[in-house]
Amino acid sequence: MLDITVAVVPVAGLGTRLLPATKSQPKEMLPVGRRPVVQYVVEELADAGIERVLFVTGRGKTSIENHFDRDFELIQSLREGGKEDLLAELEFESARVQYFYTRQRETLGLGHAVLCARPFVGQAPFVVALGDSILGLDRRSAVVRRMVECFVEKKAAAVVAFERVPQADVRHYGIAKPRGGGDVFEVADVIEKPSPEDAPSDLAIAARYVFAPSIFDALERTTAGKGGEIQLTDAMRIVIREGGRVYGMCLADHERRYDIGNFDTYFRAFVEFALADAKHGPALREALRRLLDDPRP
Repeated sequence: MLDITVAVVPVAGLGTRLLPATKSQPKEMLPVGRRPVVQYVVEELADAGIERVLFVTGRGKTSIENHFDRDFELIQSLREGGKEDLLAELEFESARVQYFYTRQRETLGLGHAVLCARPFVGQAPFVVALGDSILGLDRRSAVVRRMVECFVEKKAAAVVAFERVPQADVRHYGIAKPRGGGDVFEVADVIEKPSPEDAPSDLAIAARYVFAPSIFDALERTTAGKGGEIQLTDAMRIVIREGGRVYGMCLADHERRYDIGNFDTYFRAFVEFALADAKHGPALREALRRLLDDPRP
């Protein structure tokens, strides 16, 4: 069994659709329930056996680095203040994960962000997990582990997570043209943000990838696409055209993607996670019922 222990987490996006909330903090640090978005992502990766995480950051993202540092002053303050019960909330700091950081100096798209990881990754296969997307309520997703197993079993060039989306929404995603059916399928092609009329399926890329290092060569040869950015999907198309086998893996029903990309999806994610909170969820549910039953505008 090939051990894949490195993950790249791109977090350099500007988060403009979440302004002004993201003016002075990264969207990946917005809270969803009790944790910031990116903590869910990292804990999911740690559960999948990832030991080293490289964040591809940008300007104004230092709070992510601070969040994953050990805060000895805070720990001491909690102990001296008799708040030892809160120390459990900082257990993520002790995870057996090493954190590394590099900057994407130009906002040239997701493909360019992944390419920034090449000196760190080298010639090893690796995971890519988008830092603004949670899979499953409270990290209940094992899709990365299943993707790694598929990657090894099929000697793949890439394995990509997919979810089904309404046909009207395909214009927002990379969409697969599957070869065959089932929850695991070979990808014949992938189209970046097609119109509903041109979309080959309703299978949208769902923020998790496993790549062989050959993706870097493809990215080097990828020209700017939609929006003037280097698209990761365009590099995947090069890999497929040159004979690399790319597989798709559908998310299980409980692994729904929570994409913290705009206020609509952010608000819904926060409410759903808050309602699922064992301590505060029941009271919140009752409060929401009263608000919804109130006839006043």
